[in-house]
Amino acid sequence: MPIIKSAKKAARQAKKRRAKNILIKTDIKNALRDFKAKPNAEKLQKLQSEYDKAVKKNLIKKNTASRRKAAAVKFAKENGVKMTAKKSAEKKAPAAKASTTKKTTAKKTTAKKPAAKKTTK
Repeated sequence: MPIIKSAKKAARQAKKRRAKNILIKTDIKNALRDFKAKPNAEKLQKLQSEYDKAVKKNLIKKNTASRRKAAAVKFAKENGVKMTAKKSAEKKAPAAKASTTKKTTAKKTTAKKPAAKKTTK
């Protein structure tokens, strides 16, 4: 049992952090269980999102999440899940330029000032 005030606070903080971490890990496990039960693209996306959230909160390492996501994709392909592309912004046609003439600017030349001479005593 902590005696010092700062140690008591640290213990309280650790308790709260542990509770949050357990929730995140539980979300990952539930998403994985749902995905393996009935694999589809939507559940795969949810699972990958959960892994990304865990990485963002430093709960698991980036490479660990990457490895697990790759395994999930492999599992999905083996079970015949059709991968759908993420919704990306439609390609916009480039806007027509109002005027095609280029404005040229004169280059400014700045002369460097000579360095100040230091006098030694």
